[in-house]
Formats: sequence, structure tokens, C-alpha cells
Amino acid sequence: MYSMTGYGKGEYGEEGLTVSVEVKSVNNRYLDIAVKSPRILLCAEDAIRTTVREYLSRGHLDVFVSYTDKRETSRSLYVDWGVVNAYMKAAAEIKAAYPLLEDDGALSFFLRLPDAIRPDETAAADQTLLSCLDNALRLALEHLTEMRRGEGERLREDLLSRMATIKELREKIAERAPSVSEEYREKLTARIEEFLDGKVDETRILTEAAVFADKCNIDEELTRLKSHIDAFYEICGSDTVGRKLDFLIQEFNRECNTICSKSCDAELTSYALEMKNEIEKIREQIQNLE
Repeated sequence: MYSMTGYGKGEYGEEGLTVSVEVKSVNNRYLDIAVKSPRILLCAEDAIRTTVREYLSRGHLDVFVSYTDKRETSRSLYVDWGVVNAYMKAAAEIKAAYPLLEDDGALSFFLRLPDAIRPDETAAADQTLLSCLDNALRLALEHLTEMRRGEGERLREDLLSRMATIKELREKIAERAPSVSEEYREKLTARIEEFLDGKVDETRILTEAAVFADKCNIDEELTRLKSHIDAFYEICGSDTVGRKLDFLIQEFNRECNTICSKSCDAELTSYALEMKNEIEKIREQIQNLE
């Protein structure tokens, strides 16, 4: 069982080249991958997404890629004239506002401007860079998987604990339900005797009690709840459980709502409402499961 929430980081380098990858995942109904990387690695985004799908099936994943290249290879720089012209316009406005400032048009001024002169990243990534990226990405995803597995196991323990409570409440409801009809018959008999001075039509009493028992019968709901509980334990023994449990918990809720609607007994209703509370807590937890 895996949580959809986690973080992982991987770093891999060779020949003076180091690639760092960070991944962060949160819950999402489907698998959604967002990649943020340097321009030179745009060509690798499809490969990144393909690799991610080997490790995840659900969740929103942010992938952050950076690298440092200290290899003795030829480099090229380019001037971003849009940025330079914007700086020059700003400098002219400042000069106009403060005429007493000295006019500094030295080349060093332009070299210090942020983003005015940058490495040229339009070239395609070489094989060494792509290889380092793949290794760093897999390391990050393995660390992410380890964290997701640990969180998933903690969620499993919580879910099993709550399901144990639901199982216990179902048994209490099953034990209480048969006596509700008998208690109704006794109360009905007592009230009729009170109003009719002890003259009771036993046949009418039995008929009314039978109608009440049929109306309040929850045997089918209890049987389905038992089946759902067994299915819940079976699903929790597998790895990818989120979608299955999401559907199953809807069935739990349906049966519990039916029991509440049929219940004419305060104690039985109390058990059913307590069960609904546990079901809702489980529903919230499984939203974080893959």
C-alpha cells in the first residue's frame, strides 16, 4: 500500500557533469506529471514522463531538474537584447530623474546585469547529460517510493483499526436487531391493553408486529456489510488499493444509510451513526492512497 504524498531527491554525476532531480507528489484522482527543467532538457520531458509511469499510477507529481556542467567543452553565450534594452531604458529614466548621477556606460556594467548575458541552452542535450538525468531521476523516484511506502503502511494500520471498529459495530447491530421487533410487539400489546381494558386481539397484534418486522428488517444490509468487510481486508493486502477502496467505501456508506433509515430503535441508530463516522474517516484517508 502506497500513499500518494511524498518527496524524493536524486543526484548523479560523471565526467564533471552533475544532474539533480527533486520529485514531490500529492494526491490526485489520475496521474498528472509536471516537469520543470532547463531549456536544454526539454527534449527529455517525454522520457521523464515515461520513467515516472514505471513508479506511479496515480497522483500529481512535480519534477524539478537542474544540472551543473564543469566539463572542458566549448560553451557559447548569447546576449538577450530585450533585457539589455529594458535595462538601458530604466537607466535613462533614472538619469533623467537624477541628472547629477555619473554616466556609467562601461562594458562591465552590462556584464553585471542579471539575465542580460546567459549560457546558450538551445543546443541539444548530449548522451552523457541524458544518461545522468535518467539515473538521477530513478534515484529520486526510488526515494519517493520509499517514503510513499512508509506513509502507506501507516495509513494501512489506521484503516485496519477503523475497520475493526466497524466490524464490531456491525456485530452489535446484528445482535440488537432481532430484539427490536419483539420489544415493539410487547409495547404494542401493552398500549392496546391499556386502552381496551385488557381485551387484546392477538391476531391483529401478530399482524402489526409482522409488518413492523418486515419494514425494519436489515438482514440483507448486514449480510452485505459482512461481505464488504471481508473484501476490505482482502484489498488492503495488495499494493494499489486507492480506486478499489474508494468504490467499496461508497458501498459501505450505502448499507449504513439504509440501516439508519430502517431503524426505529435508538440504540441501533446510535451504532449505525457511529459506523457512519468511521466510514467517513476511512473515506478521507483513502483519498491519499494510490
